[in-house]
Amino acid sequence: MFSTVLVANRGEIAVRVIRTLRSLGIRSVAVFSDADAEARHVREADTAVRIGPPPATESYLSIERLLEAAARTGAEAIHPGYGFLAENAAFARAVTDAGPAFIGPSADAISLMGDKIRAKETVRAAGVPVVPGSSGSGLTDAELAAAAREIGMPVLLKPSAGGGGKGMRLVRDEALLADEIAAARREARGSFGDDTLLVERWVDRPRHIEIQVLADGHGNVLHLGERECSLQRRHQKIIEEAPSVLLDEATRAAMGAAAVEAARSCGYVGAGTVEFIVPGDDPASYYFMEMNTRLQVEHPVTELITGLDLVEWQLRVAAGEELPYGQDDITLTGHAVEARICAETVSVKEGARGFLPSGGTVLALHEPAGDGVRTDSGLSEGTEVGSLYDPMLAKVIAYGPDRATALRKLRAALADTVILGVPTNTGFLRRLLAHPAVVAGELDTGLVEREVDGLVDGAVPEEVYAAGAAVRRAALEPAAAGDGWTDPFSVPSGWRLGGEPAPPAFWLRVPGQEPVRSAGQGRVAADRVAVTVDGVRHTFVRAGDWLGRDGDAWHVQDHDPVAATLAGAAGAHGADSLTAPMPGTVTVVKAAVGDRVEAGQGLVVVEAMKMEHVIAAPHAGTVAELDVTPGSTVAMDQVLAVITPDEPEEDQR
Repeated sequence: MFSTVLVANRGEIAVRVIRTLRSLGIRSVAVFSDADAEARHVREADTAVRIGPPPATESYLSIERLLEAAARTGAEAIHPGYGFLAENAAFARAVTDAGPAFIGPSADAISLMGDKIRAKETVRAAGVPVVPGSSGSGLTDAELAAAAREIGMPVLLKPSAGGGGKGMRLVRDEALLADEIAAARREARGSFGDDTLLVERWVDRPRHIEIQVLADGHGNVLHLGERECSLQRRHQKIIEEAPSVLLDEATRAAMGAAAVEAARSCGYVGAGTVEFIVPGDDPASYYFMEMNTRLQVEHPVTELITGLDLVEWQLRVAAGEELPYGQDDITLTGHAVEARICAETVSVKEGARGFLPSGGTVLALHEPAGDGVRTDSGLSEGTEVGSLYDPMLAKVIAYGPDRATALRKLRAALADTVILGVPTNTGFLRRLLAHPAVVAGELDTGLVEREVDGLVDGAVPEEVYAAGAAVRRAALEPAAAGDGWTDPFSVPSGWRLGGEPAPPAFWLRVPGQEPVRSAGQGRVAADRVAVTVDGVRHTFVRAGDWLGRDGDAWHVQDHDPVAATLAGAAGAHGADSLTAPMPGTVTVVKAAVGDRVEAGQGLVVVEAMKMEHVIAAPHAGTVAELDVTPGSTVAMDQVLAVITPDEPEEDQR
């Protein structure tokens, strides 16, 4: 076994790998960019090495700097985690050429399965059913469009080189093919350095089922059951569970055998995942989608139902050990469900609901634990969350003897989660897990998008503003003198001569909402505030201007109506402006000053946290101002462009 292992990643997966290294008595080496100098994974490792400035291309994606760090610390092996270079064949080859062991499959296996086109051809030859789609690599835009028309709408555009939903585009309208192909190529190139695309038939209301495989260097390949990953948004998983309620024993065995054959077809060694798309009304008709040649984000649910530490077995296999298990030794016990907590805020605009990457500083943190509850996290109080890296912050996982128990425990764990200072999706995930279709196990990959309006409430509860006002009122109250006496005329009680008390009211605002004037009084402490509204007492966790409850969090800011009015009168463009919905980098500008544009036409593309966001014209008109160029770094709410609306047509009557 290795004595020193370098973890070539950051955040929660680095912390997770370090935990297993510590349990095995292996010295851990963390790497960090300047943005992560004080990060949790750096503090928890036995030693840490700076590898460059904040941009990932100059730090976490620099093969040269990672190898230098390994050499300087005497690392005998490198664990890539997931994301960044985890599925980069050049990195795997460079590691082994330099001397350390690569904790993962061979470079050849990564290269083969990382090319989705070659992967489909390989597993098809091994007898594994595949999704109908384009064939051949390096298709031009015209060839992709022709293949899509031949398959028939709707189709799914997919990067050949990567996963995680990056660059995937569902196209239902043939007229949008050109724009969607261009956008998919940009995202693929930005995420994986390779813009090769393929196109596949879209299966309506599909379920996403994946099989965990584990193979050693002695010819043994096992599957560890399946995971249900159908709850997704923008092709990215947000809830995963094991096992799936969809599969019976016969289908589970058949899919497991197909996954094993897929792994054998590329000479796979290590932990990997074979992903299938499954028609919800016909589970026996499953199709191979891709193989992820790394540890998956959702690996904890498999660990909980099998009792195996997958990171430990990655290490043991890489060190040359033989698996001591046969397929019949693998048993699935109980049920586990995982929720991914991401830094994102809900945008509610003109009735539409969407999620945008967010950032900030973690001011208060409480992560759930206890019987059947596990949290994998890279957070700590003081953590700075920016737009440079993936928005996933942590995972909360619950285990129980059955699915209903696991779901109940996870909902309670999410309600117990406190992250203040950074907007997250925690409350949304808790509501999603209570949705009747989710409780019943009636899942598909489009469920979240269809039901999002009922899961996201744009309104802020009255008691949130009351608690915010109580905090501000408490701040005005004078401290008692040394003898315990307080001047009654200095207390903001709202007392009036000959009238009823009128407690002071405050103008408050939650970002994205209209300002509210609220008065409140209650019990206010350094980290808690309790207020009573309509006879009901509400208790919030507090950190500065942030309030949290049941996984939800609100930033209750002061609002100055006079200043806001003056700012508007000073020339704010209002509805004519296109503003950045989050901090990021402009990747594409599709218009110029003086251009005539239509309502809804995409004008600027902003990338943040590895995702593209198209900023569209709010109405038809002419581009009057355009203040950014490709490569520009923008702040949240920064004005990108101004569209002068068309003059209304004169009445000809």
